[in-house]
Amino acid sequence: MDKLKQTILITGANGFLGQKLMEKLVNMQHYRVIATSKSENRNFIREGYTYRSCNFTDSAALRSLLEEVHPDHIIHTAAMSSVEACENDPALCEKVNIEAVYQLGKYCAQYDKHLVHLSTDFVFDGKEGPYKEDHKTNPCNAYGKSKAASETRLLSTTCRTAILRTILVYGVNGDPKRSNLVLWAKAQLENNNRINVVSDQWRMPTFVNDLANACILAIEKEATGVYHISGEEMMSVLDAVYYIADFWQLDRSLINPIRAVDIGQENNRPRKTGFILDKAKTDLGYAPTPFIESLREIEQQFSFYNK
Repeated sequence: MDKLKQTILITGANGFLGQKLMEKLVNMQHYRVIATSKSENRNFIREGYTYRSCNFTDSAALRSLLEEVHPDHIIHTAAMSSVEACENDPALCEKVNIEAVYQLGKYCAQYDKHLVHLSTDFVFDGKEGPYKEDHKTNPCNAYGKSKAASETRLLSTTCRTAILRTILVYGVNGDPKRSNLVLWAKAQLENNNRINVVSDQWRMPTFVNDLANACILAIEKEATGVYHISGEEMMSVLDAVYYIADFWQLDRSLINPIRAVDIGQENNRPRKTGFILDKAKTDLGYAPTPFIESLREIEQQFSFYNK
């Protein structure tokens, strides 16, 4: 084995961000990449890394994996991210979103390794967005509460960690089962299906390529602290879908604006989040892609994934 290469462990490697990270990291010759998820490998890229299945709710299995791999860096993307799932199974939510993060933090503190942990705009209540990193958290749902708690537990380990909060991640990768706002809206409108889209929730959507780049920048700079990573344009979810429809020349009349209260999201989703990105730009060199430009990149990527 090449002793000069640093080992990076990607958790949640079957997930949306995890797969995008794999694509980028396997082409970086100075890293040895280890990928892990609970299930079998679903990555579009099949070579250039080692894959290990691991159930992160099993602390012994997690510790065994860490002792086997001895990563220099961990990018922890694995999470239970459904608001409803976290509400319905709080015990599992705690194991996945809090306890596993704490275990990773303890390992990194013990061996002086570096950890990038993914968090969310849902740690805020959406009443004062856009937010800086030091704004007081006040989550309004179980998912947000678990991610806020994960940040606190992780920092208590005193490990070297960069916590990257992000917002409404979108884009395309090679997994046909993976969807997001852009792919969902595009597919529904192309099939002439009417869609209900919330008009009174505002976000700064994040291009998955940008988020993956931010994770790698955090690794390369061995950054520590909290960083806000998102797009730079504030828009309602409805406006985002209108952009998507217009870009692919799809029928806007199929889009039905609704309010958060109409679908029971008035109180359990933040109304307006958004991030102030100055710290990430200055410290990491983060450069978000404009929303329309990202749609052009997605269109080009469809051919790469045979979509």
